[in-house]
Amino acid sequence: MLAPLACRSSASKGREVYEEPCKFRTEFQRDRDRIIHSKAFRRLMHKTQVFLAPEGDHYRTRLTHTLEVTQVARTIARNLGLNEDLTEAIAMGHDLGHTPFGHNGEMVLNSIHPGGFRHNEQSLRVVEVLESTPSRKGMNLTFEVKDGILNHTGSLPAATLEGQIVKISDRIAYINHDIDDAIRSGVISLADLPEEPLALFGTGHRERIDCMVSNVVTYSDGKDSVSMDAEHARQLNTLRNFMFSNVYKSKKVKKVEDLTKVEEVIGSLYHYFLNHPQKLPEDNYEQLERDGIHVVVKDYIAGMTDRYALNLYAEIILKK
Repeated sequence: MLAPLACRSSASKGREVYEEPCKFRTEFQRDRDRIIHSKAFRRLMHKTQVFLAPEGDHYRTRLTHTLEVTQVARTIARNLGLNEDLTEAIAMGHDLGHTPFGHNGEMVLNSIHPGGFRHNEQSLRVVEVLESTPSRKGMNLTFEVKDGILNHTGSLPAATLEGQIVKISDRIAYINHDIDDAIRSGVISLADLPEEPLALFGTGHRERIDCMVSNVVTYSDGKDSVSMDAEHARQLNTLRNFMFSNVYKSKKVKKVEDLTKVEEVIGSLYHYFLNHPQKLPEDNYEQLERDGIHVVVKDYIAGMTDRYALNLYAEIILKK
């Protein structure tokens, strides 16, 4: 029932360590289930998307962002006749490695960790190494899911069309839900949005997403890549540039005192554990011998939720 260019589970390049097939699920369904049952996935509910300290319960978190990406991606995959199970697994796992405090936390960790920090690479590390069990290193996911997670951002395309779907769905989802949150917060109004994209996509949240998804499906049908046509892609970038200038880097959203606190919290915790490795959780001791102190501290901090990082900072830094 899948399109000729779809990635079939039976044609997967497989897992690093062979496992007997499941009687009831495809390989990609197994991957999705492992991601959903992981600790890293559960922590996404307490990680910032855009607003660092929102006053209200309706703003997106990293978890709700993940669910919205998945919904968009599955819709595109179904209408293109591609593999929904693979698409869903990639979408569910694409942000597992994100830091606390959203992209601001990522920028701070990138500036202080030797070699830098990129959340897509950390997401891959989560599924390959960090989410281990006594009997299994990492989640032992299939090649196609890991490739899609790694290449959901950046200049390289994913190896599968399903991975390419997640990449464009991520952008469609975050631009639209961040517009919704920014309008709700009063940072911008609908009238502030650039006219050309709205004329093409529509003014309403549902209308914009429907237009974008429809264009991806229509333009990509039967092709060996997944994308929008040139005009829709150009106008999506116009919206994205507007959001960077007026929301993501806005002082109304990213107040100087909030940004300073993010830098202080992450920087202080990072250097504290570098100098006091014995204070790391015991689960990390074996990893210390294998990967070294800088990598272990980076993994520990990247895995924290916003509130855990703030509470730990208050407990060990402010009480010194």
